Amino acid sequence: MRAFVFPGQGAQTIGMGRDLAENYPEAKAVFDEVDDALGEKLSTLIWEGEQDTLTLTQNAQPALMATSLAVMAALKSEGVGIDAASFVAGHSLGEYSALAAAGSISVADTARLLRKRGLAMQEAVPVGVGAMAALLGLDFEAVQGVAAEAAGDEVCQAANDNDPGQVVVSGHKAAVERAVDLAKARGAKRAVLLPVSAPFHCALMEPAARAMAEALQEVDIKDPSVPLVANVRASSVNDGATIRTLLVEQITGSVRWRESVEYMGAQGVTEIWEVGAGKALSGMIRRINRDIATRAVGTADDVKAAVEALNA
Repeated sequence: MRAFVFPGQGAQTIGMGRDLAENYPEAKAVFDEVDDALGEKLSTLIWEGEQDTLTLTQNAQPALMATSLAVMAALKSEGVGIDAASFVAGHSLGEYSALAAAGSISVADTARLLRKRGLAMQEAVPVGVGAMAALLGLDFEAVQGVAAEAAGDEVCQAANDNDPGQVVVSGHKAAVERAVDLAKARGAKRAVLLPVSAPFHCALMEPAARAMAEALQEVDIKDPSVPLVANVRASSVNDGATIRTLLVEQITGSVRWRESVEYMGAQGVTEIWEVGAGKALSGMIRRINRDIATRAVGTADDVKAAVEALNA
């Protein structure tokens, strides 16, 4: 049994997806559709722009989705469609890519939603007020304790449960800094502030959640053709109405990635393809469950290799 998973923010690089567009007209059509939906040449920024501009949240989110969907289009042209997967999942914004791949939300609507999501998340908290930090070497329960103690009268929450030894906390900057010191005192291998522009996946994102609730009401969300393993549930859902609610909850809720991978393994998944830019999720998956084989599919060569392996 196989799952397709889709990367989140941080995987973006200048040039991603360009070889796909050059080798597969179907992939080029995805980038064109995203450009048209946004009314700008996002593809030019992705392929020829500056990394700092691409990394802006409102650009990185639709750009990563476009690249993932371009990979899916290339795979489909080679005879490997979404039906080759039993589940889809995505890390934070990657959940939108997963839903677009499964036909739940159109590519154009997904691009516009992610542009709104990126702007709303950036605007929810003034720059400098919030922060995020990666705590390595402590399990999720230990980090929850650290976050609770560090919070005091402020916000500090476990935001991303990435794998057994990597949990990210998010909240007010001073509280996150306290969490870093506490984690080190409690034996964390590393505890470092992350170079992010806002404190994602915590209660400070409530204004963004309200904005996305309004935006999602205006979009048609169909039942996905393949069940989605949702970030905030770490279990599968295939109902469009429920997905709409979960996408709002996801803005302030934890990304339960470790549990999501464990869930897929328990359902019989033995192979996971990371569809899009980078290989970060593949590394996390191997640390969560060594019995699950991983394959990163992000370039034209990766597509051909994946198809050949599938047909061997």
